Amino acid sequence: MARRTGSADLPLHSGRVPAWLGTRMTSLGAIITQAIVHHYGRDEFLARLSHPFWFQSFGAVMGMDWHSSGITTSVIGALKRGLTPLQSELGIYVCGGRGEHSRKTPDELTRLSERLGLDGEGLVRTSRLVAKVDSAAVQDGFDLYLHGFFLTSDGKWCVVQQGMNGDARQARRYHWHSEALKSFVDAPHSAIDGPSQGEIVNLTDHRAEPSRTAQLDLLADLGPDRIVSEFERASTKPPAQGVLPHLVMPAHHDVRPKDVFARRLHGTLAAAAERGPLDFPELLLTPGVGARTVRSLAMVAEVVHGAPYRFADPARFSLAHGGKDRHPYPVPIKVYDETIRVLKSAVGNAKLGRDETLGALKRLDDQARRLERSATGPRLDAFIATERAASPDLDGRSVFGWERDLVGNLPKQKQR
Repeated sequence: MARRTGSADLPLHSGRVPAWLGTRMTSLGAIITQAIVHHYGRDEFLARLSHPFWFQSFGAVMGMDWHSSGITTSVIGALKRGLTPLQSELGIYVCGGRGEHSRKTPDELTRLSERLGLDGEGLVRTSRLVAKVDSAAVQDGFDLYLHGFFLTSDGKWCVVQQGMNGDARQARRYHWHSEALKSFVDAPHSAIDGPSQGEIVNLTDHRAEPSRTAQLDLLADLGPDRIVSEFERASTKPPAQGVLPHLVMPAHHDVRPKDVFARRLHGTLAAAAERGPLDFPELLLTPGVGARTVRSLAMVAEVVHGAPYRFADPARFSLAHGGKDRHPYPVPIKVYDETIRVLKSAVGNAKLGRDETLGALKRLDDQARRLERSATGPRLDAFIATERAASPDLDGRSVFGWERDLVGNLPKQKQR
């Protein structure tokens, strides 16, 4: 998986994740992590976290707002809660978080290092350096407020941190990965997520190495008192900086056809219809949620098994469990809980050497890819309308309340 994977615009949203969703995100996040580690190992899980497109899709499949900055905080928080009881088993540890939790990262890393026999001083230095680089060496107008440090028992790590620009109402997420990292100041990021802000001073770009050297020479030769006057005489235009592939997270909250690759959605729906009766016969007998849960499982399976290029449309993964703000539709609690139940059982059986259900999820994902070229299906707006109509019967819930209590009573702006 490539270290530098691109960037994305993230509208800055306020508010908190409600407890009823937060507990489910904790469960689902931990189970998906276990499935990835089971199939591909913990190093691959770190690589996934360092990929901004996958990270956004991961949050969307868990019912968060598919396009917002809140995914970063909620995913890191859910993983910290969900993986803490499993850290000795998986060898994956989560430190830091938002605000005051971010400032506790050095102490957490020190304590962990003492337990694991790692270089605590080096890890603390790493944490501080990546924060300093993204707050000082990359001068892009965003102030850091979140720092999540993922560590494995053999000392490999991934950092996901985020800054905000309050005036622009935008956030930018930065991804770091220890794999193949040679320098903290020469193109160290695995990715940077956020909106274009015009001219950006990025002293970590490898083409800025002459600039870094020149700055040190200037300071040594002239001293700080003469730097300002030298700057005033300088007229050389700096070289253009490279542009990473850019994932645009739009400001609109509703999911629109342009936000979703229709052929992939149709492939997922067709695979659920074809593989479901073969691999999930007992699940399909569950009144009301059986076939619907298989569709969600197909999207979760892609998060577990999908290649990096498949996550360029994170909005598609919000079609698994909706969103807390009722976009694309309210979170179907019955479906969400059934998804967790099936996955938890599959992971539990896999630990005992019985891989039947996890294998079925892999086949579900494989079938979706095979059917993408030929499958047809409903238009996105029709699909969403069907989900909203079924929402009361599926215990649909949002931050506005239970859908069965809200039908016909929501203000128009909340029904959009």
